[in-house]
Formats: sequence, structure tokens, C-alpha cells
Amino acid sequence: MLDQVVKLKILGIDSSGMVASVAIVDEDIVIAEYTMNHKRTHSETLLPMIDEIVRTSEIKLEELDAIAIASGPGSFTGLRIGAATAKGLALAINKPIIPVKTCEGLAFNMWGADGVICPIIDARRSQVYTGLYTVMGNVDVIMDQEPMDIHELVKKVNSVCGGVDGSPKQITFLGDGVPIYESVIWDQIEVPCKMAPASMNRQRGASIAAYGELLFKERRYVDADDFAPEYLRKSQAERVREEKGQ
Repeated sequence: MLDQVVKLKILGIDSSGMVASVAIVDEDIVIAEYTMNHKRTHSETLLPMIDEIVRTSEIKLEELDAIAIASGPGSFTGLRIGAATAKGLALAINKPIIPVKTCEGLAFNMWGADGVICPIIDARRSQVYTGLYTVMGNVDVIMDQEPMDIHELVKKVNSVCGGVDGSPKQITFLGDGVPIYESVIWDQIEVPCKMAPASMNRQRGASIAAYGELLFKERRYVDADDFAPEYLRKSQAERVREEKGQ
């Protein structure tokens, strides 16, 4: 029975953005983590990174209890590569997949932080994938992840975090959308605001694995055959085809 499992070994994978990151978490310990954010495609890096952390940690894939993966939104190509990798491994070792919403996985980087956490992932054309969360234990959702115009997001943050009693909540932004839209945020924000530091502001396999462990204990996992990425919107190629067909 799953309830009788004392210690869990989870492989975490995040290829939803420019960053490729994998990690093995054994209960409350990060055994190994490998993150790359430099000039390489996920098709080149992801499997070699997994091979490396498995080899150096001396943990066999068969010893894993599950594979947690950032399930989207994000880069369509990155999500597909990650999904194919996770499904292939999970099928090979007959273990379940734990889908972790990308924005929730990013928010988990800021576990224990005061105020509201706002991941922003660049979706181009002034659009971001985003959500609003507090992370004092589990991830509590204020606004579930969705695509949104950056200007509308800042208005939403001002509304959610503005203190009717004169004590506004702090907002912390993180994600690859920050350097692109930081000037917009600072120009329009009306509540206390911070940007996450480099150690926390991008996708991390360890956060996906650690949060995935909590989801696993809540039985929020699927068989490998049933897993599919959560894109939230159509790809650019699909939108172009539809426009040409009109």
C-alpha cells in the first residue's frame, strides 16, 4: 500500500522553458540535481543529465517511486520533449507520473516566503503564463495558472495584494518573464514588490520532485499512458494555420 511507504525517491524533470533541470529527491533530501540554462536544446541535454545524476548518485531508475514532471504550460517543444522522456522512463520501470503544473512548481521555489508568489513565463506578444500563490506549506492557489496580458496581470496583482485595511501584501515575481517585463511591472505596481534572486527565479528539478512528493502522497499521479502536457493555448504553428484557413 502507498500509505505504508516510509521513504520516497522521486525523479523531478522540468523542460518547460529555456532551463532544463532534473533532480532526485529522497524524502527531504536532494540527492542530486543538474540544471542547464545555456545554448543547448533539451533534446541534447535531458537524457544525458538524467543518466549523469543516476550514475553519480548510484540510485537505479528501478528504485524510484515515481517521476514528477512539469506538465505545462511553457515551451511547446520543451514540454513535448519532457513528456516523451518521462513517459518512456515511467513505462520502462513501470512507475507512475506525477504531473506538476509549471507555475506551481516555480512557486514552490519560494517555499516559506511571505506574501504572494507570482511566476511569469514569457508567452510572447505581451502575454505570460502566470498564477498567484502562497507557499507556506503546500501550494495554495489564489489564481490558477492561465495565459494573461502582462498589463492585466499587474492590475490583478494590485487588486489581490492591495490591503483594504492599509496593510498590502508583498508580491514576489519569478520566472523567465521577469527580465522581459520587469520595467512594465515596476511602472505599474502599487504594492510592495520583489524579484526572486538567481538561485530561485527559474525552473528547478528539485522543486518539481519535492512538490511532486507531496502530490504523490495525495495520490495525485497518473499512469504513464494517461499523461499529457497542459499547453493552455494553441501553438504558434496551429494559430498560423487557422489564420490562413480563414
